[in-house]
Amino acid sequence: MTSILFIVFLPLLAAAIAGLGNRALGNTVAKSLTTGALFVSCFLSWPIFIGFMTGSLGESVTPVLHFMTSGTFDARWALRVDALTSVMLVVITSVSALVHLYSWGYMAEDPDQPRFFAYLSLFTFAMLMLVTADNLIQMFFGWEGVGLASYLLIGFWFRKPSANAAAIKAFVVNRVGDLGFMLGIFGTYLVFNTVSIPEILHAAPSMAGSTIGFLGHRFDTMTVLCLLLFVGAMGKSAQLGLHTWLPDAMEGPTPVSALIHAATMVTAGVFMVCRLSPMFETSPTALHFVTFIGAATCFFAATIGTTQTDIKRVIAYSTCSQLGYMFFAAGVGAYGAAMFHLFTHAFFKALLFLGAGSVIHAMHHEQDMRFYGGLRKHIPITFWAMLLGTLAITGVGLPFLGIGFAGFHSKDGIIEASWAAGAPGAFWAGVIAALLTSFYSWRLMFLTFWGKPRWAASEHIQHAVHDAHGHGHGHAHDDPAAEDAGHEVDAHARGVDEIPTGTAGYHPHESPLNMLVPLIALSIGAVAAGFVFHGWFIDPTAGENFWRGSIAFNEHLMHSMHGVPVWVKLAATVVMLLGFAGAWVAYIARTDIPARFTATFDVLYQFLLNKWYFDELYDLLFVRPAFAIGRLLWHKGDEGTIDRFGPNGSAWVVQFGSRVASRVQTGYVYTYAFVMLIGLTAAVTWVIAG
Repeated sequence: MTSILFIVFLPLLAAAIAGLGNRALGNTVAKSLTTGALFVSCFLSWPIFIGFMTGSLGESVTPVLHFMTSGTFDARWALRVDALTSVMLVVITSVSALVHLYSWGYMAEDPDQPRFFAYLSLFTFAMLMLVTADNLIQMFFGWEGVGLASYLLIGFWFRKPSANAAAIKAFVVNRVGDLGFMLGIFGTYLVFNTVSIPEILHAAPSMAGSTIGFLGHRFDTMTVLCLLLFVGAMGKSAQLGLHTWLPDAMEGPTPVSALIHAATMVTAGVFMVCRLSPMFETSPTALHFVTFIGAATCFFAATIGTTQTDIKRVIAYSTCSQLGYMFFAAGVGAYGAAMFHLFTHAFFKALLFLGAGSVIHAMHHEQDMRFYGGLRKHIPITFWAMLLGTLAITGVGLPFLGIGFAGFHSKDGIIEASWAAGAPGAFWAGVIAALLTSFYSWRLMFLTFWGKPRWAASEHIQHAVHDAHGHGHGHAHDDPAAEDAGHEVDAHARGVDEIPTGTAGYHPHESPLNMLVPLIALSIGAVAAGFVFHGWFIDPTAGENFWRGSIAFNEHLMHSMHGVPVWVKLAATVVMLLGFAGAWVAYIARTDIPARFTATFDVLYQFLLNKWYFDELYDLLFVRPAFAIGRLLWHKGDEGTIDRFGPNGSAWVVQFGSRVASRVQTGYVYTYAFVMLIGLTAAVTWVIAG
């Protein structure tokens, strides 16, 4: 399948040319080259996906090069394409192509556009290498590639201290997860004597029940391997405990957020678990752990999303929560449902992020929702796009009729699968998270597009009016040294009704066409992706034919999923309506409720607003001790020992010897005669004594 070579390597070629040519190529050439390459990859990916849906294509492996050989270790560089890969190809290339096009407008005034587009294409290439991997070494190459690209993109505005800090945080936290992933790969090779994924999956059932020595004890072999591999997934996909980098990743430009959260980096962990699902099926303990972490993350992130005021952070925690759905679906054995939600989530989450970017663009890069209000009349296309994205993520649909937006089919399917699999804890976590998802999603919509304009209190808007009236028009994101768009607002102004209103003479504007076209395209996916494709992902018969062994498709579970009680099928829809009603009452009908609630339940509010204090806890447990150890080694070890007895000590010896020698070198003849006499006396004494 030669087309896969073009799909994977065109983004790399475009990234290399745009990155090395940089400003010598000019903005237009660099943007055209990278965006064109991604659209070509996208157009080549969809026929592969459709081919697997229709049954006209089967699994193929395209050799690239012989990478490493050492004894029995053999890592070929080959591109594997099966049904699972085909899903990821269309998700990655479609979203990335639209993000590239969107960036033409969003980054129009940035002076470093070639570098930005080169990073985007490099990111896409790394993810494509990950999902087409035929062995664990190649997967690790793509795994680390997306980590590197995310570091470059999050810290793109490198003169901004908060962006640098966020990039380093993402890199360091992911290294923790990657340690587990590496140990899992090492252990897998030790057990199976190969890194070939097909060979490992074929041999995995034979290792069920065996034990392996680890940390001085004997443990179940497959449990150890799967848990270590899953630690890598926890870091890359921001699951509970290793999630702290994800909200800080919002420091990068908004198109970066859409690409990381919708199509690439954070979905890598879900893909890896589904790719290695035959391994995980051999260890019930590992599956229970995956289910627990996924369900806990799903609930935890949703609670935080209800209190955030930065529009991008609300959507970021939404991503974290939706990834939890995918993981606990995989944990209960519903791998098809997990991949289905990954597929639909890519469309509506990219839509929400790019829609948020359009809002931020209209509001002169103000990101605090408390300074929005009444925008639906000013930016109508953005409003309708985000409305469709909200309907999709909250799961609006008609149960039993099979009619609904994308999230209705995929998220509700996961909730039903968790009940059918006998995992009530995951089921209730999913239901509660669905309630909270509906609440914070409609809260975002109401604060942004309804109510009175609250722009007067925004420093960004005031600066925009000032620039427009007397000093030209500028954009906050064009200044790499610009401060974070979020504002520190006095605690008493938590209730939206207490924030001063007024327009400050500023008039929001709709985004340019190259930003709106991707929104329209993604809106179609948010509306239709669930309805059109649900049969191939989770239908017992069609799903089995589609996946064809690329994942451990549980046909029995899929049958059971469709036979759950009526109240289970209605649960997600009911809580979705309750969440909508709660947000409408609090932010439209009775706008005094948020302020009164936060005043009454201040401890709970602060707990959620401060993200369960994970950052503070990690700062206390890890960051401060690490800095203390670093200072100790610096002052006592490096300066006090190494420098003192090394270069500084050597310099002192030379200096001391020089001072002694300088006293001898006086320049007087009698001094030299005296020294010669002493030397002669010593020589005669040595001869006589000898």
